[in-house]
Amino acid sequence: MYQICVSGAAKGDSVEEGKALAQELGRAIADAGHALMSGATIGLPNYAAEAYKAAGGKMSVGISPASSKIEHVMKYRLPIEAYDSILYSGLHYVGRDTLLITSSDAVVSIGGRIGTLHEFTIAIETDTPIGFLQGAGGVSEQIQSLMTLAHPLRTGAYVTFSESADELVKDLTHFLDKDHKKYHNLYQ
Repeated sequence: MYQICVSGAAKGDSVEEGKALAQELGRAIADAGHALMSGATIGLPNYAAEAYKAAGGKMSVGISPASSKIEHVMKYRLPIEAYDSILYSGLHYVGRDTLLITSSDAVVSIGGRIGTLHEFTIAIETDTPIGFLQGAGGVSEQIQSLMTLAHPLRTGAYVTFSESADELVKDLTHFLDKDHKKYHNLYQ
């Protein structure tokens, strides 16, 4: 079981455009038997977490920018229902993003705005495999152009794109299986 992070828009146009895709993504992660991680936020990550739980997913973990459950709900106005566990990091959004990405085996981004772009750059800098589920608009639709502008990237991070949640999760799982072959027993 890998820890797959769902990154994406909490607000904005890509939330409406990507709701069904985020739900497909949550189900695909559950069907693959992986844990789902997110920033315990609203919007696309929460739609994915809700669908993950509805599909029988075994472990959903949120990493909050808040320092307590009260702050998470009252100050940040973030959800708690779709998570088996939430780590209240107290790191605000910038620190939370780093902890979230570096705690994940892989990341799937959908739609998004500046926070999604931030999580992408953390994944690239830390060689965390990242996939982009296309079709929700937002930053995720612009990443290929940004990568061309930033080429060559300094890292060997694995980046993949798909319009299918199932195919994207399969692709990332295949990459992780190959990359962690020597340690496969740790992920059972």
